[in-house]
Amino acid sequence: MKNINAPSHGTGTSKVALAGLALAALGVVFGDIGTSVLYAMNEIFFGKHSAMLTRQNELGATSLAIWALTIIVAIKYVMYVLRADNDGEGGVFALLGLLRKNTRTVAVVLTSGFFVLSAGLLFGDGLITPAISVLSAVEGLKVAAPALEPYIVLITVFILVALFAIQYQGTGKVGKFFGPIITVWFCAIALLGLREILHTPGIFYALNPWYGITFLRSVGFKEALFILGALMLVVTGGEALFADMGHFGRAPIRLGWFAVVYPALILNYMGQGAYMLSGQAIQGNNLFYSLVPAPLLYPMIILATMATIIASQALISGVFSLVSQGVGLGLFPRVRIIHTHAEHEGQIYVPFINWALLLGCVMLVVTFRSSTNLASAYGLAVAGDMLITSMAMILISRDLWHWSWIRSLMLFVPLVFIDASFLTANSLKFLEGGFVPLGIGLVMFVVMKTWQWGRTCIREAFKLQTRLTMSEVVDLNKKNAHYFPRSVVVLTSVYPRREADLVAPVFQAFWDRYQMMPRHLIMLNIKALKVPHVLPKDRYELTVFENDGKLGTIAALRINYGYMEMPDFADALTFINEHPDIVAYENLDNWLILAARERLLKTEHIGFLDKMRYTLFRIINRNAIPTYSYYGLGDDLRLATIQVPVQI
Repeated sequence: MKNINAPSHGTGTSKVALAGLALAALGVVFGDIGTSVLYAMNEIFFGKHSAMLTRQNELGATSLAIWALTIIVAIKYVMYVLRADNDGEGGVFALLGLLRKNTRTVAVVLTSGFFVLSAGLLFGDGLITPAISVLSAVEGLKVAAPALEPYIVLITVFILVALFAIQYQGTGKVGKFFGPIITVWFCAIALLGLREILHTPGIFYALNPWYGITFLRSVGFKEALFILGALMLVVTGGEALFADMGHFGRAPIRLGWFAVVYPALILNYMGQGAYMLSGQAIQGNNLFYSLVPAPLLYPMIILATMATIIASQALISGVFSLVSQGVGLGLFPRVRIIHTHAEHEGQIYVPFINWALLLGCVMLVVTFRSSTNLASAYGLAVAGDMLITSMAMILISRDLWHWSWIRSLMLFVPLVFIDASFLTANSLKFLEGGFVPLGIGLVMFVVMKTWQWGRTCIREAFKLQTRLTMSEVVDLNKKNAHYFPRSVVVLTSVYPRREADLVAPVFQAFWDRYQMMPRHLIMLNIKALKVPHVLPKDRYELTVFENDGKLGTIAALRINYGYMEMPDFADALTFINEHPDIVAYENLDNWLILAARERLLKTEHIGFLDKMRYTLFRIINRNAIPTYSYYGLGDDLRLATIQVPVQI
């Protein structure tokens, strides 16, 4: 037996200039949090549960906005959570992957369900963010051109369709196009805020956090919860910073935040507070657009609309990353994932998810019809995601960063308390629309947990099945009196290197059915590496178990490919035919690719809930893309599938 052509994994990715990546990150990562100025403060004073316009309240609300941005986004996410990357990827599944690699098994089991729930909530957030962002900007037409008010929903839907239609271009290209626009947006909102601050410098008192605490204490417990629910809108998009890290990296996101985004947001929120302090705010007016001089109103509406389109990109990209990580962790069915950048593995496009998000966004816009109504549905999913992230960071800091318990608890327990307060506050929105993201999150949670359960059952069922070893296959081949008329390539999820390794279940089913050996037998395994392209010399790994001109060849072949490539099976067969250690010499048309098609069977006497879970898994499994279909087998090469019974 020979092991040939083991690959070297030294292929790296080239570095892109930090400033260029930071600019592109502005166009993708910060759009959501950057456009919160359109509706967050407005919701506190002019929303469904509005606070009174008094000096104390105005200073207090501005102080809360400043310190929410500082504590939750600048300190928690940008300074600490961004450090918890998993091979450059961010998001809740990245945290789960880190815990699986570095934390005790019991802790992972106890927390994995929360991570899956958090991922489901992020799906809900990914639906609402584009809807509320674009709708809130287009609503500026009510101020500038009241006659266009009946067409706001239609215009919003048109913009959303256009946004999702360009996603196939890839995050990097979208970011380069959006980056300069969002930079202009941040400069504009900073100048608008600075203009009001210079007119009313008394707003600097809001830098004192005591004004925010006093504001919450003065309005009563229930009213304070409503205010926290509206304040949540200030920090929505903070979770996207971490989810989108795989698209650009930690350093560009930090540079963009501290150099541009954070100062601009602070200046604008202080400017809105200064405008209210000056006594100009009128009930019913849009607070943000009130800062805009009349001659600049139309240009600002256009810029805001463009910025909110960009805001939607943060969550769209984040959901793409989430799905990709979920597939890798076995928590999500296989879907088509297109890598759009040769130097950044995290820049991807997922067609099915893209169009599903578009459909959901359009339904939300048509149903709720205004940003105020959607604001009631917004925040609950974000608060849940943020709380789970803070809890996970306690374990990450202890087991990965080796912090002491005192240091971990002193930093993250207060953050857990703040996030729990936001979650409690946003739970009051449940009947007003908060059930939408929560419902979406729970549906995704059930789908992901059901898929994980089903695939685990299948793996365990395969372990219990009696299968041949590679050594036994060689012995059978020597005793074989009749050959199957074709040479067979068997797709296997495990690369057999040793004679004691088991054959793939699909070959066991083949042998049980035909009791014949193929003229040549190749066990084929496919492995994706974390590099854009694999060098030709590293493309294949080969283990030869039997090589005889009379008895034929029995071997195992692994195809290594990068994330910008797709395996070339015709090339693999040519490699087999031409390899000096293999005596095959088969016509390519004579090779047959053999793949498994699982036939799910349930055990008798199972409970009602298990029957429901089994039924749901069958539906998901039937609609998931099989491995052979994902790689395009059967298009040019002969493909045969064999049903492999699996008892769940």
